Amino acid sequence: MKWRLVFACLLVASAASAQGLSLGTHNTNAPISVTADNFSGDFETKVGTYNGNVVVSQGDFKLHADKVTVMVAKEKPDRIVASGNIVFNAPSGSATGDTGVYDLGPRTITLSGRVVLTKDKNVMRGTQLVINLATGKAVLGAQGMPGGRVQGLFTPPPQSSSGK
Repeated sequence: MKWRLVFACLLVASAASAQGLSLGTHNTNAPISVTADNFSGDFETKVGTYNGNVVVSQGDFKLHADKVTVMVAKEKPDRIVASGNIVFNAPSGSATGDTGVYDLGPRTITLSGRVVLTKDKNVMRGTQLVINLATGKAVLGAQGMPGGRVQGLFTPPPQSSSGK
């Protein structure tokens, strides 16, 4: 009987974490918009830096940061690196971290540092989140956290008053 309860708890936690990391559909070919307080660019290295209240948008995804650096390869943005007060918002929830990298080739977003995922009252914590926008899959790791384990807190839906 006890193992059934443990198994049920694991299933609920797994379903909640998958739901919390769900990205739905995202158009990775949509234009990327960047706004900031100021910009500086280096034509030789093909690196542009946006500073102050930076907002990077692609479709219904938004990333806010203090500083964003855009690397260009073959006349197109190739990699976007964000730092300082990073908040990534998607329709399904939000994530925060210390640094963030959007690699446009493989269509991956990586948040590192103190990573916190939030959806409604559900929260997950780790040290590195990798989101594959092409597949809609995400992986949260916790190297360097106490015990080296990810943490999750999930709130079950309210039970109906009829007891069902």
